Amino acid sequence: MTALRTRRRHRALALLLVTGAALAGAPAVFPAEAAPAGDVRINEVVTTGDVEDSVELHNKGTSTIDISGWILKDDKDGSKYKIPSGTALAAGAFRAFDVHDAFGLGSQDSARLYLPDGRTLVDGFSWSRHSGPSWSRCPDGTGAFKAARVTLGAANDCGGGGTAPAAWPGGGSVATADASNVFGEDLSGLHQDGDVMWAAQNSGKLWRLVRDGSGGWRPDTAGGWRSGKALRFPGGAGRPDSEGVTVAGGGSAAGVFVASERDGDASGTSRLSVLRYDVSGTGSTLSATKEWNLTADLPPVGANLGFEGITWVPDTDLTRAGFKDASTGAAYDPARYGAHSGGVFFVGVEGTGMIHGYVLRDSGAFTRVASLDSGMGGVMELEWEPQAARLWAVCDDTCDGRHRTLRIDSAGAFSVTAVYDRPSGMPNYNNEGFTLAGADECVAGSKPVYWADDSNNGGHALRRGSVTC
Repeated sequence: MTALRTRRRHRALALLLVTGAALAGAPAVFPAEAAPAGDVRINEVVTTGDVEDSVELHNKGTSTIDISGWILKDDKDGSKYKIPSGTALAAGAFRAFDVHDAFGLGSQDSARLYLPDGRTLVDGFSWSRHSGPSWSRCPDGTGAFKAARVTLGAANDCGGGGTAPAAWPGGGSVATADASNVFGEDLSGLHQDGDVMWAAQNSGKLWRLVRDGSGGWRPDTAGGWRSGKALRFPGGAGRPDSEGVTVAGGGSAAGVFVASERDGDASGTSRLSVLRYDVSGTGSTLSATKEWNLTADLPPVGANLGFEGITWVPDTDLTRAGFKDASTGAAYDPARYGAHSGGVFFVGVEGTGMIHGYVLRDSGAFTRVASLDSGMGGVMELEWEPQAARLWAVCDDTCDGRHRTLRIDSAGAFSVTAVYDRPSGMPNYNNEGFTLAGADECVAGSKPVYWADDSNNGGHALRRGSVTC
């Protein structure tokens, strides 16, 4: 359990009962012994972010229930939050409680609800990682907990987005694509660039991988890449929490771009940055040649809920599709931004499920030209597929390994076109990386795709599947 923390708190109407009866003429209130206590369920838990340490209760029954004096606890019996006197929960209502003054909710913790005696357990939920951004029952009151958007005080948003998931658009079988225990845990972002695959490890390391001759990948043994290279911020200080990786139009010769959510040496503070690295040398450490620190330009998120994925989309692809620049409200005009990479970098945020597009100028300036909702509880990886002119957004095991594709619509904005389940032959791994082979690898209508498993299940971090071209 985490210690109580000084934190930013923007708590207002989201923590109020939004579906209760009016004060006058309210229906009769039944005490717990007169109505089933089991109708009151822990429905949502938020452990980090702007409204961290919050627990929502939902009455799934048909009678209003007085929950005065009921007790919320974390995984410690000595941690207690007593619900104030006069608190009633109407049928179908939701109410959230800010428990931070009583206890903090950690990354591996529990939320438990007791009757006023403090001994009779009504409901409980345990987790092994921080909410991303919310742990929410889907459906309300009865379903399993899943990662979703924060909706404290209201019905949960389970990320359906109005699009029913379809079967994976490729083969169902998945095979390992690395030797045993090469990378260990924390392998995150992937990007294939021809015969080279770049892999970001969130311990602050970048790998250069080459083909192993049997459909998989191994660390390059030349140029000092055998064990990967340590990453640093400009000037050589700090250790980026490197989560995503991509290259721009000039390939790796023009630099490899890494998305980082914080400095590992100051892990409690967000630092939402895109970093460019010169990968041409032979040294074991790479210091960024440029940093675009985007933290102040975006809504705050938990330090470990920031940038997880990054991809680059060429200006030519955007203008051809009629992409609208959100900063001007007009058609995107690359010439407006002077010297830049020749495209737009899109970054995915774990804590909000949002995708943001940025023109990163060579001068170090930046402009946000898009902000779009992925429709998922969190974005763990992004990948642009030029052959199909679509953007892939990927979630990990908290979303059951769902993938979404987005295309530029008639209004010039990216919109979701499909939702896909993970391949039928792949367990619900903690996949935080995803990349597709190029069009040159299409054979009989399909091409390889690869995933990076952050948890290194079974001693393997890389897996290979297929997708239709």
